[in-house]
Amino acid sequence: MVARLRTAIRDYAWGSPTAIPELLGVEPDGSPQAELWMGAHESAPSVLPSGESLYDAVSARPAETLGAETAERFDGRFPFLAKILAAAQPLSIQAHPSPEQAVDGYRRDEQAGVPRDAADRNYKDSWPKPEILIALEPFDALVGFRPLDRTVALLDALAPTGLAELTDLLRDGKLQDAFAQFMSSDRDTIRPLVAALGEACRQYTGDAFAAEVETLDRLSTDFPDDPGVLAALLLNRVTLQRFEAVYLPAGNVHAYLRGTGFEVMANSDNVLRGGLTSKHIDVPELVSVVDFSPLADPVLRGTPAADGVTAYETGCPYFAVRRVHLAGDAVTVAADGPRIVAVVDGSVTVGADGTDETEALSAGQSAFLAGPEGPCTLRGSGTAFVVSAR
Repeated sequence: MVARLRTAIRDYAWGSPTAIPELLGVEPDGSPQAELWMGAHESAPSVLPSGESLYDAVSARPAETLGAETAERFDGRFPFLAKILAAAQPLSIQAHPSPEQAVDGYRRDEQAGVPRDAADRNYKDSWPKPEILIALEPFDALVGFRPLDRTVALLDALAPTGLAELTDLLRDGKLQDAFAQFMSSDRDTIRPLVAALGEACRQYTGDAFAAEVETLDRLSTDFPDDPGVLAALLLNRVTLQRFEAVYLPAGNVHAYLRGTGFEVMANSDNVLRGGLTSKHIDVPELVSVVDFSPLADPVLRGTPAADGVTAYETGCPYFAVRRVHLAGDAVTVAADGPRIVAVVDGSVTVGADGTDETEALSAGQSAFLAGPEGPCTLRGSGTAFVVSAR
């Protein structure tokens, strides 16, 4: 099976009203369009030309759609979800659980009788949610904890009133204590600290922390009583250039700030939030899954894998991502299991060895290749991502 997908767009408030329509070549309707989903997640599955959802097709015929090996390995569940993500405003500061933490957390929520669609439920399913975000334009994000000496230097440069205790904890190497303490503070305690941080940012005239200061100034204005602003102080502030990426394994604290990217994750909806949001926050549970190891260089750059093919090496067992650049010649991509091919610019025709079926795709469109199909072949001019189970 090689089948074009009809995809769902999620209208979360932080979404850009223009980026996804521009990618699709349609007129914006004025509403935020945050994510375009490609996959078989039960909450917004893509739809096959037959009218059957990909979720229903996989549930009914796992070996036929996923391939026997992938169906067995993932217990009949589609292993990944791909998205176009377009952020005009910051997403929540968040982290995702490990496989063991997801299983345990899901069991606890089930035993407690928390409805699966409840706003205050932490674990929607029993899967982890490692993810990769590949920029399609300059993309700003907070990713992983900055090395402590660099964060202390930032605080020394700003010298915000009321944050000497935070600075001292970091000088002593007590990152987890600092994070947990300030994330657990009530909003009346946080408000003057955020105001002082914003004022310090506006007084800053140096160059060394220009990007960090711009972000903290904006967050302090938009979220004046949110402890997530103080968490942002501790995280690496990065700007990804086109096709640069960040990989977010279990425990990585992060927040996307603005930009458009191609995102792939394990097929899960488990998110533990810590701030910059009005949604449910459970600080003790968040702290229990966070990896507090400093991350010196969060940016991932693709590795040439073949002519026209760039691989993003993550070691993730749920997905593999390859970027294909086409300039007229056909490119064959060997990959195992079910695949989604997503075009992000130009026009690309997708086929597979062993079948005469093809799909001609333009920017923003995608196709599903069933697991038993052979290697996929791409022709045309443009850029596409091939996402597979491995």
